[in-house]
Amino acid sequence: MPTTLTRTRRLTGFKPTGRLHLGNLLGAIRPLVAAQDTADSVAMIADLHAMTVEHDPARVRDLTLEQATVLLAAGVDPDRTALIVQSQIPEHTALHYLLECATGHGEAARMIQFRERSAGGRPVRLSLLTYPVLMAADILVHDTEQVPVGDDQSQHLELARAVASRFNSRYGETFVVPEGVRPETAARIMDLADPATKMGKSSGPGAGRIGLLDPPEVVRRTVARAVTDTVGRVRHDPRNQPGVSNLLAILAACGGRAPDETASYGTLKREVTDAVEAVLAPIRARHAELAADPGHVRSVLADGRDRVRAAAGDTVRRARRAIGLLE
Repeated sequence: MPTTLTRTRRLTGFKPTGRLHLGNLLGAIRPLVAAQDTADSVAMIADLHAMTVEHDPARVRDLTLEQATVLLAAGVDPDRTALIVQSQIPEHTALHYLLECATGHGEAARMIQFRERSAGGRPVRLSLLTYPVLMAADILVHDTEQVPVGDDQSQHLELARAVASRFNSRYGETFVVPEGVRPETAARIMDLADPATKMGKSSGPGAGRIGLLDPPEVVRRTVARAVTDTVGRVRHDPRNQPGVSNLLAILAACGGRAPDETASYGTLKREVTDAVEAVLAPIRARHAELAADPGHVRSVLADGRDRVRAAAGDTVRRARRAIGLLE
């Protein structure tokens, strides 16, 4: 087993199936940036995971480069965080098969995405069944000690932990068994049109999602249309006033000051719009600068790849030797 690093090793992943939004910024990107002084972080764009469903190849490539550019614009420092594209690190897929040899079919079939998409006999890709094992490989190949997780990722992390522990037990100490962490700086942001669900990448601009690159008029329109209620009081009450509570959570996370209970919902929405714009404007500006030189972003990704491959290769060699393959 490799010795524990002086600084905690963390992995944060982003799947290029849509454009990054405010929920991604507040829930994942900000904690990643905040941890750069205390952790050896890897920020991974998981393009292979986008292959599990029907997809447009050109769009996946475009979103992969866009997400890398947005992460840099939002404060990810490539000198302190290795920014990588999953498919450019062949050790991920090399370890994937070895881990499949230590994973049961039932374990993979219990994952929620596979169960939901295969319900009713709908056709699904084999990769949808096996991608949680690839996710385990993503984590274990980098000797990851901590993985920031939300409720929707905890099942996948538990599979990675189970597979790592089983592999270590059967074949000798090989992998670091990762821990899940919930960053203190993370905020759970809900969809503005449907505050019962998390803000996601799939909804279109102006629906219930605020994209990090949305222009000011789209941000204003999206917030103006946010679902509220008929109570008429500005207070944090997630059970009875989920829409208003979500707006207050966004306002607090973006550094705004909440109006008192006597304020109108219109006033609250104006405050939220101003606070969100104050956060997004510099990201949009920096993104425009970086997007004008895509060669620089590609160079950052190449540097990240080169930084992690040697250690990832060591992990794969340990696993190959432990499981019984010739050197």
